[in-house]
Amino acid sequence: MSLTGEDRALSPYTGWTRAHWEDLADRLLLAVRPHASASSALVRLPGTASRSGEWSDGLEGFARTFLSAAFRVAGAGGNDPHDLLGWYARGLANGTDPDHPERWPRLTELRQARVEAASVAIALHETRPWLWDRLDQRVRDQVVAWFAPFVGEPPVDSNWVWFQTIVEAFLRSVGGPWSREDIERNCAMTDSWHRGGGWYTDGGRRSFDHYCAWAFHFYPLWYCRMSGGTEPGVAELRARYQDRLRSFLGDYATLVGGDGAPLFQGRSLTYRWATLAPVWTAALFDCSPLPAGQLRRWASGTVRYFLDRGALDTDDLLTTGWHGPFPPLAQWYSGPGSPYWASKGMAGLLLPGDHPVWTAVEEPMAIERGDVARALPAPGWLVSGTSADGIVRVVNHGTDRAATDEPAVDRPVYTAYGFSTATATVQDPDTGLRPGRGLVAEPVDSAVVLLDAEGRPSHRPPVQSLGVRAGGALSAFSRHRAHWSSVEGGEDGDLVPGPWLTVGSVVRGPWEVRLVRVDAPGTDRPEGGAPSGGALRLRITGWPVAGDSAPTERRTAGGWRRAREVSAACWPDPAPPTPTGPWARSPGRAVPRSAPGTRCPPPPRPRCGRGGGTGWWSVWWGTPSRCRGRTRGARRRRASSPGRARRAGRAGRRGVAGRAGAHGPTALITPAAPARPARSW
Repeated sequence: MSLTGEDRALSPYTGWTRAHWEDLADRLLLAVRPHASASSALVRLPGTASRSGEWSDGLEGFARTFLSAAFRVAGAGGNDPHDLLGWYARGLANGTDPDHPERWPRLTELRQARVEAASVAIALHETRPWLWDRLDQRVRDQVVAWFAPFVGEPPVDSNWVWFQTIVEAFLRSVGGPWSREDIERNCAMTDSWHRGGGWYTDGGRRSFDHYCAWAFHFYPLWYCRMSGGTEPGVAELRARYQDRLRSFLGDYATLVGGDGAPLFQGRSLTYRWATLAPVWTAALFDCSPLPAGQLRRWASGTVRYFLDRGALDTDDLLTTGWHGPFPPLAQWYSGPGSPYWASKGMAGLLLPGDHPVWTAVEEPMAIERGDVARALPAPGWLVSGTSADGIVRVVNHGTDRAATDEPAVDRPVYTAYGFSTATATVQDPDTGLRPGRGLVAEPVDSAVVLLDAEGRPSHRPPVQSLGVRAGGALSAFSRHRAHWSSVEGGEDGDLVPGPWLTVGSVVRGPWEVRLVRVDAPGTDRPEGGAPSGGALRLRITGWPVAGDSAPTERRTAGGWRRAREVSAACWPDPAPPTPTGPWARSPGRAVPRSAPGTRCPPPPRPRCGRGGGTGWWSVWWGTPSRCRGRTRGARRRRASSPGRARRAGRAGRRGVAGRAGAHGPTALITPAAPARPARSW
């Protein structure tokens, strides 16, 4: 997206002002009109349909863009030069008409319609003087009738409770049916998911992701906004949600890279700058711990991060992907209109032009002021950001999205040991409409796995977090029982147990030392061990970095050697690191040996620790600036960390931040002497 008229005095970091945000909103909204149905009720954008089908996707395209239109017009005091509200009013009247051939699916017909209903409700609330109050009574009655089936519905154990709450808040405000019991129950469920410091898990699981930001720190305060000041208990709820957002935003700000990139972690990443929802919400509800100039620098920087990397196609349509189009990033519920949940990140347009968030001079983000080091107990994360390269790295010892404490298959966007603002986790290339699409995949990058005799990697969930701590170096430990699927492509439940693994991380700046303890087979249960018989091998993998071809193996000082898998815990025999197995030849996988001016000892021959095959393995993790070698790819990229990948032009206009299947160095893998269990630290 080309920009003109940048204001580097007011916005020295991004050049963006409120006018740029208005221009972006107009371009996005006008671009979807050619894809609307004749009645304007359905916006059918090009792309692969979601599992809910094209009918549902058409409603999604309407509802999510309607939200942006509402923010745009309401923030301008009703000034609507493109007749946005007139266009959406026509679609609203036809979509809620039960006899119209292009009517919307009822909330009882398609569950996805309940998600979109919340966007319609917020948009109607924000534009009430210019839209709702001018509708014919017949259309108002149609809208109320379309919303009404939500009342009294049993809850869904996730952020979906807020779709019901928002809709009922709107119904209450216009004299429609609503249920106090529904609202009080949903607020209580939300409180039960709060894990402290403003961190919510999505539905009681260890499911920490961006939904904490764009759902739990968006809808609750919007419910308060829609409820006015007279409803009992709303003032107390508002104060509670403000306090939690204030606490959360300080942590969330450390998860943004110096280039504006959000953390690549969790599901629904195609929503892109929806991550800005809590930023604008904090400004709207006056509960930000950050100065106004820093909020705008954050927001404008994140939007520019995506726009400058191809988020819009040549027709100004948002694509399914991270940078440009990348279909494997979609989940089974994702349709062509799904990326327009980025509309939540446009909520700042509600703030008038004289608000400090638009008039204050931009201030630097946390990572632009210095290195960031933070331990987040709720998700079990260690956050380490380095100002030299602007990259934020997260080490994960507590998030897995497991629904229960029963063994489950890996979902790398949740279960990987490492996430960053410059790399992407592996994505399953299968884009079929199946549950788990875009989530379930083999643990390849940033993983600690045991390989059975057939080379199949073990899975991690459920994770037992043993705690995180800050002070000096960051440190965290977690424990899990290795398990394998009993059938090809098996899902949760078809799993065979193996040994226990205890993993610890010590982090300082871009450096991580990773410790792995593998308990010998049979020390926990008689059936524990290799599921297919024979040896188990320990595989520890690192950052996925970009590269179009495999690196050239070099064995000279300052070069690289491929060494990924080693025999673990001495069953059946110890062996030195060898370039064997499928990952030894994967693009970008390499282990640094040494570099001039540094002391990086070569890997010694592994030794069995005492204790009947139970011992600790230590891993030294490479960094952008030390012990680095060179890979040869399309551009002879250096690939020793996310920082190196970034400065090598790691993704350009690819659909994701790093290529799945291209993996950076983990480092030297050596067995250490037996040690006490991690709990002793």
